[in-house]
Amino acid sequence: MAELFAAVEIISAKRDRNELTDPQIDWVIDAYTRGAVADEQMSALLMAILLNGMNSREISRWTDAMIKSGERMEWSALSRPTVDKHSTGGVGDKITLPLAPLVAACGGAVPQLSGRGLGHTGGTLDKLESIPGWRAALSNDEMLHVLKECGAVICAAGAGLAPADKKLYALRDVTATVEAIPLIASSIMSKKIAEGTSALILDVKTGNGAFMSDPAKARELAKVMVELGTRAGVKTRALVTAMDVPLGLTAGNALEVRESIEVLAGGGPADVVKLTLILAREMLDAAGIKPLMDPADALKNGAAMDSWRQMISLQGGDPDAALPIAKEKMEVKATQDGEMISMDAMKVGVAAWRLGAGRSRQGETVQAGAGIEIHAKPGEQVKAGQIIYTLHTDESPRFERALESLDNSFKVSSTGEKADRLPLILEKIEA
Repeated sequence: MAELFAAVEIISAKRDRNELTDPQIDWVIDAYTRGAVADEQMSALLMAILLNGMNSREISRWTDAMIKSGERMEWSALSRPTVDKHSTGGVGDKITLPLAPLVAACGGAVPQLSGRGLGHTGGTLDKLESIPGWRAALSNDEMLHVLKECGAVICAAGAGLAPADKKLYALRDVTATVEAIPLIASSIMSKKIAEGTSALILDVKTGNGAFMSDPAKARELAKVMVELGTRAGVKTRALVTAMDVPLGLTAGNALEVRESIEVLAGGGPADVVKLTLILAREMLDAAGIKPLMDPADALKNGAAMDSWRQMISLQGGDPDAALPIAKEKMEVKATQDGEMISMDAMKVGVAAWRLGAGRSRQGETVQAGAGIEIHAKPGEQVKAGQIIYTLHTDESPRFERALESLDNSFKVSSTGEKADRLPLILEKIEA
């Protein structure tokens, strides 16, 4: 068939800092998905977008075109309002695991389409796959069944959801165009809007362990995504949250599941509990749900744990099975007394990845038991010889490179210097 445009016209328009028209955007996304635009041409266009940007109309149309490349899910058969949460990712960010069943226990329906880890940030699906029998791949009918039964499902996005994004995501990864805010925002929001949820809370991380380490850039990304969601009729809010220090006391797949279960049992690290409760209340409020109980009560009285166990079972998992434990472990200790004043989240994340908790390319297998336990965090007093990290892996040669990453990853001061940490919540952004 005759094509409406030539790819080179669209590349040169953006190269010369011109706005792309709606028909140009519609065509280039469709043609790339069909294979009529080559990877090298789309690579050139992505680089032009990274360098020259897009205005809000262009970003909105680009997002719409990606949604239209596939199916749009809908949940009218559910008796509860739908609400979802998306995090831009970080080190030790296991919040989705306790959050989805918690919101379900309070009266929401959470259709949580999650992803796998790449590089230093862990993937929710990788974490849950450390539970024996648990399945990430569900059909739309299976998703609906799990949601009807227990109010929450965490699974992989099907092949029919924003297929243009899958192709573009892989290309961005190998062309150094991942950081472009229009491309990040449209990638996240095309999937979340196509998912069909009525309300969405975005957890945009900032700090050295985050994808957007600069708070100003994180704020800009949050604003663009809130605008995209609102334009699409999804009640969207964003919280810009801290990722200068790992979240909780674990980074790694089974380790983070164990910590999430502690939270669901009414315990767990204070920062994980606090952020889980803040996000749960935002989700319930945005969806207009009058909660069956306060989220804090649902953690204390076992209601959230009941939702978790049901959700895991419905997806083939055994909630009572022992979680995998790595074959080898090593301890890293403090060398002086004093107050811990900093911990570099990025270094901890890279070390967990090097131990086998993450992957360096799509499709690689991860180790379920690999990762890092953290025994002290900034603001706490430590003694020389005290254990700061326990490293876990199935392959002891991995310890050497993990230790390289952890070199100078925390600082202890005996001079009265105090920890300088970002507040857990930096900003809330609404339409």
